[in-house]
Amino acid sequence: MQRSILIYSASKAGLEPTVKSIQFKDQSITPGKIVCIGKNYKAHIEEMHSAVPEEMVVFMKPNSAIGTTLRAFSDEPLHYECEICLLVFEGAIAGVGVGLDLTKRSLQGRLKQAGLPWERSKSFDGSALFSRFVPAPVNLTELSLELWVDGALRQRGEATSMLYSPAEIQQELQKFLTLNDFDVIMTGTPAGVGPVSVGACFEARLIHDQIKLSSAHWTAV
Repeated sequence: MQRSILIYSASKAGLEPTVKSIQFKDQSITPGKIVCIGKNYKAHIEEMHSAVPEEMVVFMKPNSAIGTTLRAFSDEPLHYECEICLLVFEGAIAGVGVGLDLTKRSLQGRLKQAGLPWERSKSFDGSALFSRFVPAPVNLTELSLELWVDGALRQRGEATSMLYSPAEIQQELQKFLTLNDFDVIMTGTPAGVGPVSVGACFEARLIHDQIKLSSAHWTAV
């Protein structure tokens, strides 16, 4: 009871709630963690002048990374990465959405060069933005995403172009990681990433078999 009162009081005071939620089928749910897949599109690997990894790249974002405001700056300029997102329930992919993985690119580069973990550049507060999640279609390989910035198409990616498909991602994660109900999996970004500019209007779209399933709009501040 005391914990609920503390969260309620923070909300009444105009502060960010302690525990962050997302929307699924018109309900608010609370992910325990966000599991992120890196380097999952060959074209993105090439644009980052990187190499195809021998194994699936995995990193984490905590619940506190979930935000609703698209920021252009947090200690340094931020870069956007649009991704197809999967929602776990009872050991299966129950929902799908689209999201932005915000990145401190300069810091990430320094951490990589030093052989250190990426979390300081990827897992900060407000670094994960999501659309509403909807029930998952039967065939996840027909999913695709589009990211439009100020009316121009910046990113497009199909599940069929992933190095690891949604099913393969889930299977690989379950070899070493417990996926709890309402955990979110971010499946990697296609080519076209770049810096967020103040005032830019972003629209992320999740598409299945040429039909838009969900979308989200943000204006960067």
